[in-house]
Amino acid sequence: MPDKPEFPPGVEKTSAEEEHEYHFYTGNEIPWYVRMIWIGFWVFAVYYTIRYLFPALQLELFQDQ
Repeated sequence: MPDKPEFPPGVEKTSAEEEHEYHFYTGNEIPWYVRMIWIGFWVFAVYYTIRYLFPALQLELFQDQ
């Protein structure tokens, strides 16, 4: 068994440590306007739940039939 792997012709024989570039991993930052869309969505969801859903549930669950 050879100590080093055999590379096909034309392939560079450098390791990641030797290159020391193109190996930086960064996350994707969410743009500010996407954050504002999400905040608006959650504000609307809370408003809708308090304004419409809770009163409708009270009528449905506790109304005498």
